[in-house]
Amino acid sequence: MQVTIRKSDTRGQVQVPSSKSLTIRGLMCAALSKGESEIVNPLVSEDSEAAAAVLGQMGIKIRREDESWYVTGGTFRASADDLYCGESATTLRFMTAICSLIPGEHRLVGGPSLTRRPVKSLITALKMIGGKGSMEGKTTPPVTITGGPLKGGETELPGNISSQFISALLLVAPFAEEEVSIRLTTPMTSKPYVLMTLRCLRQFGINVRTSWDKFVVPRKRYRPTRFEVEGDWSSASYFLALGALSEGIQVDNIRTGSLQGDRVILDFLRSMGAKVMVSGSSVTVSRNALRAINADLSDCIDLLPTMAVLAALADGTSVFTGIERARIKESNRVAAVREGLQQLNIPVTEDKDRLTITGLLTEDKEKKEDEDGYEEVAAEEFAGQVTPVQENIVIDSHEDHRIAMAFGVFGAANGGVMIDGAECVAKTFPGFWEMLRSVGAEVEMNE
Repeated sequence: MQVTIRKSDTRGQVQVPSSKSLTIRGLMCAALSKGESEIVNPLVSEDSEAAAAVLGQMGIKIRREDESWYVTGGTFRASADDLYCGESATTLRFMTAICSLIPGEHRLVGGPSLTRRPVKSLITALKMIGGKGSMEGKTTPPVTITGGPLKGGETELPGNISSQFISALLLVAPFAEEEVSIRLTTPMTSKPYVLMTLRCLRQFGINVRTSWDKFVVPRKRYRPTRFEVEGDWSSASYFLALGALSEGIQVDNIRTGSLQGDRVILDFLRSMGAKVMVSGSSVTVSRNALRAINADLSDCIDLLPTMAVLAALADGTSVFTGIERARIKESNRVAAVREGLQQLNIPVTEDKDRLTITGLLTEDKEKKEDEDGYEEVAAEEFAGQVTPVQENIVIDSHEDHRIAMAFGVFGAANGGVMIDGAECVAKTFPGFWEMLRSVGAEVEMNE
């Protein structure tokens, strides 16, 4: 599907969907608990459906009623068929670990982008505590696991490849015959995601001791519970960013006290000069003159596309570091962002762990000074007055939901954007384009 987004006057109120990360963590913990758990306000998207389907294929019953999923856990069995994880890396990595507990042979497969994402460090770490598994790629899926008892003991893995590896080990460690000690051989990135896992485990009765370079997990039973899923800050980021480029957007269903790393976008928006107002579970962001920002995205890597679009429409040159892991997401997001912005005539420099972006507003300001001979022009004078780019610039989403949504924000704020593969937003935010329309964006969808 191709979507065309024209420059629009946007304002309004939206309620963002529930967290994908918490939905899948809740499902996995519920499946490992003997008895029935309730997952309240789960996200219904391609990723969460992939997780539910794989669990169902392995004998876990999920009953859906109104706004809750009721999960009867502790009934795992091997499946004779491949376990298809779609494009959900969270599902594949968590289930790789869980399959190591279930007697029998399990083959986990995924869609095209998932087969390019690494899993070797997780399998190596599982082997150190008694797991048995292999990959069909050098470091990537499909994965084959032979399940059986985990002996436990000590294991290790790098902390800077994927926090999902750490979370996967934490999920299965309570079932090992001996206490499990997980040591990180490199500093951890995306720490908020591990914090989310630890909180989820606590709600299901599992307490983990940690010094952040080491996790110690005792042998213990999961306890079924009622698990409420909060709103997703990653999904909220697109409308918060659009608010900073418009008359104002109120985003509901987000908790400012959340452990989700992407809530740091409020700090970034304030630093860039946007007007931010918080009231309970709602945040309203409205336009002001946006200025450049230097930001380390190590713990909020999914914000890279959103922040890149904001930087493209700000005054000055922004620098983003801690971005190397964005190269192994659904797409190489660093390259995809650079490619898209360059097509829109925005100066971008890509380095291994750094992206430098000079905003369009900077170019407009310099042009005004040259033509009129002004020595200084207040940035506020140009708030929201970025010159629209040439119409109908086609942006390749690379089948990456976050690339598509971020450039959708750019299109609504500045026009001239057509996005190929726009249906990929269904991975985490199925109603994104309709919600963008609801705040006044001119969105044309062509199958």
